[in-house]
Amino acid sequence: MPTSQPHDADAPDADDAPDATAPAADEARMSEEEFQRVYGPLDPLTPEEARDLLAGMDAPWWVAGGWAIEAWTGVHRHHEDIDLSVFRRDLPVLREHLGARFHLWSASDAGLLHLAAGRAMPEDSGQVWFREHALAPWRGEVLLNADLDGRWQSKRDASLVVPLEEVTWVRDGIRYLRPEHVLVHKVASGRPKDDADLEAALPLLDDAARDLLARFVAEHAPDHPWRARLG
Repeated sequence: MPTSQPHDADAPDADDAPDATAPAADEARMSEEEFQRVYGPLDPLTPEEARDLLAGMDAPWWVAGGWAIEAWTGVHRHHEDIDLSVFRRDLPVLREHLGARFHLWSASDAGLLHLAAGRAMPEDSGQVWFREHALAPWRGEVLLNADLDGRWQSKRDASLVVPLEEVTWVRDGIRYLRPEHVLVHKVASGRPKDDADLEAALPLLDDAARDLLARFVAEHAPDHPWRARLG
């Protein structure tokens, strides 16, 4: 799950409440256990469970993150969460589809905001977390992806705008983000699991996919250790 501080518009005034502005960088170093002690337990959906949950939703969705790498490579690893994605313009459809069963929360650097019925999504928030209720575990997060006239737009390079079908692939009724685009998102993280995902996926990338990833690293993170690995 992303790192944010809890916040709710119905909470006590800030003067009466604990400080909720701890640096996001500190939270990024949280272990899974530390995260759960602060925000509650995690029981993330599998891609197959997500497929069943989102069946019938009138908007495209896809799986990103580590699950997308695993689906492409067949190399299994532990998953703390699941990263689902929809176009930001389809947020109302997502809220309608999930709202009867789950409590939805906006997640951003500013904190968590309960998306109660009729409450607007903050403009600076790009993620939705969901769980059944306050005593239930978080089941997943949904990343809100920009689009341009219905075409997918990269969050890391806004100049990259292509049809969704060109950056995703489908197996067993589940649409996944292609591995090179997942790895582009992982460049900034520097976690051991990201290095493992690169090693699993790199031998399976075609020349175009490898070139896209190599160009991104060269242009946006020229000192990144992956640059030497990508050649």
